[in-house]
Amino acid sequence: MRNTLIIFLLLATVAATAQKPDVPDLETSEPDFFDPTRVEKQKEPYTFGIDWRVEAGYVQNAHRSDSLTYENTFMHGFRLGATADFLLPLHFSIQIGILYTFTYGEALQKWGYMSYEDFISPDPVTGKVHSGTINHRLYEHQLTIPVRVYYTIPLWRQLNLFFFTGPQLQIGVALKDDMQADISTATRQWFASVGQPCDPYDRYASRELWRTTIQWGLGGGLEWDRYRLQAGYDFGLNNQVRNRVTQDQKMNEWHWFVSFAYKL
Repeated sequence: MRNTLIIFLLLATVAATAQKPDVPDLETSEPDFFDPTRVEKQKEPYTFGIDWRVEAGYVQNAHRSDSLTYENTFMHGFRLGATADFLLPLHFSIQIGILYTFTYGEALQKWGYMSYEDFISPDPVTGKVHSGTINHRLYEHQLTIPVRVYYTIPLWRQLNLFFFTGPQLQIGVALKDDMQADISTATRQWFASVGQPCDPYDRYASRELWRTTIQWGLGGGLEWDRYRLQAGYDFGLNNQVRNRVTQDQKMNEWHWFVSFAYKL
């Protein structure tokens, strides 16, 4: 009787074990996967790291001057290059990079009469007195080294709004002035006396202008995933004129740009 009871209990235990439903093992690689009370943790998108980008866009340079020897000139062109963003906590980052810029512009410069003969001598074709003009066609090549501080504001999903400010260094590679001068002999002689060319030349190679320009810029834009659209304005801080014809001669280079960047 005692043996029969033991056998009956063993059979009942085996039967109960066989009928027990399978349950998932909670001890998985993600221990909280089956926990209904878990809270999804959002990854902080701006921690320490580096983002590499390529950039291209439109740029407009403005040669700003209040001197008779220079005209205010607007230069239109493009910029392209690469940048590196050093990511910091609290949605800040510091950007450095190097970009190549090419711009082109024209300016018509008018000159007064340098002698009494200029004033009284009529033009043999038009019959009018001679008016001195110089047509400047400028081709500028530059390297740009920005140092920007960025602040990013998340808007929705991968859409971010950002602002930036900081200095940048412009290094002039070449600034060819393909000038066409229609001036009197007296005006041409005055140009020669002050060392001002009247024929095509390079303003940097002739040591007329400083190659380096320090600017301070600010701007902002939108970022979606790997794509960034931005615009900004840079204010020239230093006088570019190296060899002054007059003491008050001054020229600064300001510019604004719109560019598209892609994160690698």
